[in-house]
Amino acid sequence: LYGAGAVAPDPAGDTVAASCDAIRDFVDVAFCVSHLRSVPGAATAGRRGHLLMAADMAAAAGSAALDAAASAAARGDPAAQDALRACEFVYGAASVPALRFMRGYAAAGSWAAARSLLSLTPQGGIGCEAALKGAAAGTAAAGDMAAANREFSQLNAMVTALLNAVS
Repeated sequence: LYGAGAVAPDPAGDTVAASCDAIRDFVDVAFCVSHLRSVPGAATAGRRGHLLMAADMAAAAGSAALDAAASAAARGDPAAQDALRACEFVYGAASVPALRFMRGYAAAGSWAAARSLLSLTPQGGIGCEAALKGAAAGTAAAGDMAAANREFSQLNAMVTALLNAVS
């Protein structure tokens, strides 16, 4: 019934497993469970609380990716510099602010306003990955950013799926 790596909801009231199971078609359940369980209070939170926690984690991952891009660009790798500046821009101008606003709207129960930001939240991961293809491919900076983009993209997928499950 549950795919590889999936966690069945615990009948004793494991809200983390239940929330992650509810979005299993969109996210890796093991990733979801391990990340949510790392947040204090997740075990007793409901799905809305898990959404807010996931939004906080995604915004933090986006901020970390932005910082990593800025740091790598400052090191002066000419092949990757323009791509890294693009990564800084899409994380800093789109994804991170959109996630923060979306979290605020979700916390207030303004579901339509929260959903209206879903087209902006993934732009950091998508845009950065696209920018790094080509001239920057194969550079150390591109490898570092690939890991940051992957983490951000998985967390953003959790946010999107939880928002759709809650609202």
